[in-house]
Amino acid sequence: MSFNPLKEKGIPLEKQLRTWEDISKRRFNKYDVDCYSRTRQILMNGIEVEAWNFKHAFSRLCGAEDTLAFLAMTKKFEDSQQTTINWMKPEDQTILETTLGYEQVAVDLTAWLAQNEPDDYVKETYNFGLLEDFDHLYRYSQWAYLEHGVNPNDIVQNMTDIVIGRPTQFHHNCNIMRLRKPYDKETAEPQTKVNILTLVSAEQQTHNYYAEHGMAYGNPTIRGTYAEIKDVEEEHVNMYESLIDPTESLYEKLLLHEFTEVCNYYTCYKDEDCDMMKPVWEEFLAMEIGHLHQAAKLFTKYDGRDAEEIIGDKVVIPSHFESQKEYVQNILENEVGKRITSDKGYTTVDELPEDWVGYKIQNANSKDGAPTETTIEVIAVQKGRDLTIADEKLVRIQPKLLEESMQEDGIAPNMISVEDYKFMTDKEFEF
Repeated sequence: MSFNPLKEKGIPLEKQLRTWEDISKRRFNKYDVDCYSRTRQILMNGIEVEAWNFKHAFSRLCGAEDTLAFLAMTKKFEDSQQTTINWMKPEDQTILETTLGYEQVAVDLTAWLAQNEPDDYVKETYNFGLLEDFDHLYRYSQWAYLEHGVNPNDIVQNMTDIVIGRPTQFHHNCNIMRLRKPYDKETAEPQTKVNILTLVSAEQQTHNYYAEHGMAYGNPTIRGTYAEIKDVEEEHVNMYESLIDPTESLYEKLLLHEFTEVCNYYTCYKDEDCDMMKPVWEEFLAMEIGHLHQAAKLFTKYDGRDAEEIIGDKVVIPSHFESQKEYVQNILENEVGKRITSDKGYTTVDELPEDWVGYKIQNANSKDGAPTETTIEVIAVQKGRDLTIADEKLVRIQPKLLEESMQEDGIAPNMISVEDYKFMTDKEFEF
């Protein structure tokens, strides 16, 4: 089913105030929540934070009173929606358990977007970032077990594999090199625009969560792991947002933000089975349709164009969650050795020049060792191997994946060697 949100009624702004109890009362049970209900909760928290942030930035650049009034009212509503969604996370869900949910979002959302992206260059960028988030899930999984005794599969529920990806220590690059080619606003499809805003929102929220919670652990290697991966998430936000055409007007961007919220709430409502969450997605969808109508009017008034010229006449699907194991494994086996270049393109490790800028960054960051490599050292000492949850074939090719991703330079002094991985993969992991 699809529909034109510009033709739907929605909830008028004057009827969007809610009680404090309604705003703050909902919590899911971490023991019986479906993993993809958790990922929807994490994603929509990020979508609302992005909407709120953008509207504050727009307000600081705007002098039109009617626009400022709209932004002022809807910032309040976005904020209350964000509270409702974020506070669904129960108090007994640990930071590392929540973190596994964040990385499951990153892996399965990015894989879905890549397969539903009409722009080949944007798709290639998604596939590149996908393998980095895949490795983050693997690194954090070791600590969820070591620190809390958690089987990571209790969180990902066998929907997402946990095994080495492109090693995190190789993710650190010059942020200038992360910049990609933007789409052309005149020719890009609404699907591309909504896909990018959705992923930017998710990656930005992931960065913010790690920035705000990584220091909560006393273990210095856990703290270092959060710091290291947070840095990569900042690079991801920088990379994905650079795909957006910078010549879009602020009113066009406002319209696209509201449309992105509508599309994601619609997808959540359509897919959700949780009796507590589904009515929230339905209500917030209706609220965002009300926001979209007003944003469309402002866009027409100040940009002199019809909103359908930008967003089309139907919602797009940017955030469907389902297992992406087969797709991720294919990208893993074929692109683990891929690297970015200074001309906004891609290459492979065997083609990297000696003066590749990434080497300088990686050597500086990891001269005293990479915390994400220490993570594997720690669990190897305790258990004789790393924690992996995947089919036997994928676990068995771990050393091959590491070998294919290995660089000539930029290697941390504590990097686990291919031979070490071969030794570790010969052993069973026992919980």
